[in-house]
Amino acid sequence: MPRATEERVTDLRLLAVGAAAWVGALAGAAVLGLPLWGALLVLAVPVAAVLVLGSLGVTAARSRTWVLWAGVLFLVGSETLLRLAAVATSDVATEARSRPVAGVQVRISGDPVVRQGRFGAMVVVSARTERVEVRGRMLEERVPVVLVGDPGDDGDDWSHVALGAQVRVTARLAPSDEPGTAAVLSVVGAPTVVRPPPAVLRGAGGVRASVREAARGGPASAAALVPALVTGDDAGLSDELEEDFRTTGLTHLTAVSGTNLTLVLGFLLAVARGVGVRARGLLVVGLLGVVGFVLLARPEPSVLRAAVMGSVALLGLQAGSRAAGTRALGAAAAGLLVVEPSLASSAGFALSVLATGGILLVGPRLRDALAGWLPRAWAEAVAVPLAAQLACTPLVAGLSGQVSLVAVVANLVVAPVVGPATVLGLLGGLVGLAVPAVGALAGRVACWCAWWIVAVAQHAAALPTAAVAWPAGLVGLTLLTVLCLGALGRADRLLRRRGPALTTSVLLVAVIVVPVPDLSWVTGWPPRGWVLVMCDVGQGDGLVLAAGQHAAVVVDAGPDPRLIDGCLRRLGVRQVPELVLTHFHADHVDGLPGVLRHRSVGEVVTSPLREPGSGVAEVARWTAAAGIPVRTPPVGERAEVGPLRWTVLSPAHLLSDSPNDSSLVLLVETRGIRILLTGDVEPPSQEVLEGEDLGPVDVLKVPHHGSRYQDPALITALGARVALVSVGEDNDYGHPAVGTLSLLQQAGMVVRRTDRDGDVAVVVGPGGDLRVVSRG
Repeated sequence: MPRATEERVTDLRLLAVGAAAWVGALAGAAVLGLPLWGALLVLAVPVAAVLVLGSLGVTAARSRTWVLWAGVLFLVGSETLLRLAAVATSDVATEARSRPVAGVQVRISGDPVVRQGRFGAMVVVSARTERVEVRGRMLEERVPVVLVGDPGDDGDDWSHVALGAQVRVTARLAPSDEPGTAAVLSVVGAPTVVRPPPAVLRGAGGVRASVREAARGGPASAAALVPALVTGDDAGLSDELEEDFRTTGLTHLTAVSGTNLTLVLGFLLAVARGVGVRARGLLVVGLLGVVGFVLLARPEPSVLRAAVMGSVALLGLQAGSRAAGTRALGAAAAGLLVVEPSLASSAGFALSVLATGGILLVGPRLRDALAGWLPRAWAEAVAVPLAAQLACTPLVAGLSGQVSLVAVVANLVVAPVVGPATVLGLLGGLVGLAVPAVGALAGRVACWCAWWIVAVAQHAAALPTAAVAWPAGLVGLTLLTVLCLGALGRADRLLRRRGPALTTSVLLVAVIVVPVPDLSWVTGWPPRGWVLVMCDVGQGDGLVLAAGQHAAVVVDAGPDPRLIDGCLRRLGVRQVPELVLTHFHADHVDGLPGVLRHRSVGEVVTSPLREPGSGVAEVARWTAAAGIPVRTPPVGERAEVGPLRWTVLSPAHLLSDSPNDSSLVLLVETRGIRILLTGDVEPPSQEVLEGEDLGPVDVLKVPHHGSRYQDPALITALGARVALVSVGEDNDYGHPAVGTLSLLQQAGMVVRRTDRDGDVAVVVGPGGDLRVVSRG
């Protein structure tokens, strides 16, 4: 066999080994409920397909080779499956099913993260068990678990628990839904530190803190971005800026990714070459750089993934051989999945593999095509982000429901300053440990570079069509995948000629800058004549009332800025003359930055009850930063915007200290229909509404996500034709309650719910007929 052909086959086989590990891990996650033989049978199906396809039309000798490789695939895939099975069947996982209280000693394997839970803030920490004392037994198993604790009054209980520390806690065990995690531990009280982190991790923590300190003198957003570029420390980034980075395809800069490692290693290798290091010495420098990067950015699965994929990309580019890169990619994917099978279901892992594969397989062709009429450095600067973006676009669209049109351009424009910002930020942290003034100077220059990245992200995200909505269903993603594969296969032919390449670039810029016409007649969304859309924002409320061309009144913002922003983008909303926050619970206000993002907002009206304090403080901070007035409307106030007229019905009096029961209630009239928006009011306030003689309404936004606490007399008296339930899929609250759904149906209402229907639009036709259209 010619050498080139043999090398090509080897490349495919090593990529197949990585794919087999991936299939094995996914099979383990999907079929752990089956007997072991059943899981192995699932894994055997793709392996058998590879064996059959590889054996067709080949000689007996080559058939034996394919049999050998099929065996390798099966063994690697089985290993990942068995590792997941070992966690799921461990003694800790078995004990967790009966939810006992246990004394647990764990080693912390991730930084504490504060999240909003059902009953307030909580701290979530990943760890690995050392010993578990439960029911008189001592289990000495090292399996992954997740700790959930109370942050305390000021978070001190957990903020000082560092990565690598051994701590002892008392906790209630519960089963975990995540593959690769044995149990969830609800911690009782504060943790007791048994042993601090190793010295090397404490040293890395000192460097991270020094990087933050060195950048402190720059503009706020830039100072927060520098640590993210260097170590993936994105705690200081605002929600608005993170969303801008997502829209512009720059998220890989704010998280620990192969890009970070490639820049750091490139700098180290350049310095090493400058002082005369050659051959194996460069390899040693590279390995030390990888180890240092992992320690600095934290030895977590996501960091290990980034380190491995960054090394693979650097190897492929340095070797100048696509074969070397693809071999390394296949081996790296298999190795990572064997060590950490839970990565198989990680979007970050999938994006890393796709981006690295795109760079290795397609990047050189695009670079060589552009190098015919561009300087080679420029050609590579365009080719690398273009190849990575095209490879990742289908998965990104599936995750976000949109396609970025500015990603390649944004990456190209910031490329010259990403390296200096990262390297100077690292130098500022290292030098700052010894000479703080010099470190601060390097950090200040790093901030100047980071400022440019922030400015590009913010301005590009504000363009009319920076990102376009894309259906995340099977048909939409299949079509997008075909288009991207076609672009990957044909792009080099287009880019080889200057004229067509420049013409295409000009057309793309025009598409980005010039607002696109109304394409709802093609996409079917938003439906013509919509007056109200209940956005699918998960477990929360986010409703949009049409108030004119590109204008809407928004009632509640849901729990996630990305979800409400995506819904408003799909509706083409650019002006929000009135934003109503019915009350201050997180599932109604935490998405506020998504409403404010690149939109003009006239004013915000809120409930008179200023509870909970955390929600009130966040709303005050966000609105003050945007310069938006906030007020509480009096009961009985009437207002009008465009075709909308509404009356504030409640709360006339604060019947309790419950934020739910103090929700603003609005009766809205538009285009001949009446809509009752009820927030999360409970039966006491519902009884007050019952006595208001509201008259019949056409559409009811069901209170409190369809909870079981409803006043049947009010629901029956309203006579609504449509009931809307804004609720999250598989929520922990039991929403919507079966009894409530039955009550709504008995009252003759058509029920639509976001967990099953996605975005739901109420449409009024030319003759005044009422329809309900679902996007999901």
